[in-house]
Amino acid sequence: MVRLGVAQLAARRGTLLKLAAAAMFPLAWAASPAHAEMQIGVYGGWNGSFDSDIHLSQPNRTNMTLSDVPWDGDSFGDPPYWGLRGTYWFNNAPSWGVIIDYNHAKVIADQGAVVSVSGTRDGIPVGPKDRVGNTFQVMEFTDGLNEIYLGGQYRWIHDRWTPYVGFGVGVSFPHVEVRRVGPGQPYTFEYQLDGVAVEGLVGLEYHVTPRVSIFGDYKLSFSSNDAELNGGGSLQTDVWTNHTIFGVSYRFGGAPVPEAPY
Repeated sequence: MVRLGVAQLAARRGTLLKLAAAAMFPLAWAASPAHAEMQIGVYGGWNGSFDSDIHLSQPNRTNMTLSDVPWDGDSFGDPPYWGLRGTYWFNNAPSWGVIIDYNHAKVIADQGAVVSVSGTRDGIPVGPKDRVGNTFQVMEFTDGLNEIYLGGQYRWIHDRWTPYVGFGVGVSFPHVEVRRVGPGQPYTFEYQLDGVAVEGLVGLEYHVTPRVSIFGDYKLSFSSNDAELNGGGSLQTDVWTNHTIFGVSYRFGGAPVPEAPY
């Protein structure tokens, strides 16, 4: 786990957009008219995560697990769900491509949920059931769960409609927002490079013009998040997330889809 300082991320959202866009530039250069085809897309949509366990460890004799904590994705709240994707399609195998995919999803723990708990909180045994809000005043990744992937994509090329599938492996760098209940509790509020992420996707693209397409897909992602907390200690949770997305893309280089009646 790597902590990212406040000074480095003063303009958090702008920085994320620049980082994600910068990852697309090498592919865009490689897909100039003299090279293979390249697509760059931007998308929005909805995300919802499965319940997951949260393990909390702190030096004040807190070592506890909250099981099956429900998450709210708040996909349309500020900042909304969004993402960027770049795909490089190979000259000699145009159905196969390499993708870079970034998404800005969010997860917020349901404070009112009553879940199974075990271990100790401030040295006092807890359980078997307790409200999430009795442990956390804040427990969320709302300036992004932030996952970026490098992977492969396969498409079935047709005049107008192009179905596709893809798979990627990458990293999770969420904006960690955690504070325990109680006066004087330290507040963790920063970006951290927290763990490995994996995604799989299936989707459908529609060619509006020879260069412009709209697309929609379903993605399932997994991220392992091991966050370091201000004041000492750590928080660990593995998050599985459903994504339903819709976007628009532009194609550089290569040839337009064949003889489509635009």
